Amino acid sequence: MATTNDIKNGTVLDLDGQLWQVLWFQHHKPGKGNTVVRTKIRNVVNGKTVDRTFPADTKIDMAQVDRSDMQYLYEDATGFVVMDVTTYDQLTIPAETFGDAKDYLLEGMTITVATHEGVPLYIDLPASVELEITYTEPGLQGDRSTGGTKPATLETGKQIQVPLFITNGERVKVSTQTGEYLGRVTS
Repeated sequence: MATTNDIKNGTVLDLDGQLWQVLWFQHHKPGKGNTVVRTKIRNVVNGKTVDRTFPADTKIDMAQVDRSDMQYLYEDATGFVVMDVTTYDQLTIPAETFGDAKDYLLEGMTITVATHEGVPLYIDLPASVELEITYTEPGLQGDRSTGGTKPATLETGKQIQVPLFITNGERVKVSTQTGEYLGRVTS
């Protein structure tokens, strides 16, 4: 058992039999009344995000979550197969657990997998990844009707907006949180 004073970003709480990850928290002392802890938490199973306020020093259950570095191997009919980089154990993770992260995965990439009692909860990707542009239309220098960007397809199949000067075969850096183009990769 822990108290609300032990809450930190990334902590996973067990509330009413469901697991919730703390995205944001703040200790708040109103002018009058007792101190409270405001939080924004996300259900690790369905991704629902809610705001929740706890009185200070309230006892809460913190879930034991293990985070392991794993290497993405391949995708098959049952899900995504990853391998623990320290024990070489392989684990198949359902596609629902990966969510949009699959749009940024390449074979051999190292990711962090969070598990609770052996069940994969979610994965953490690096903040950005380097991917190759497989297809994009040539950009015309005077064409500014689209704000100076054009659609491009990455090697994973994801489509993003890139500046007009980007061509097929170039490597670009892409944010895994927003899916935005961050820049060219120079070798």
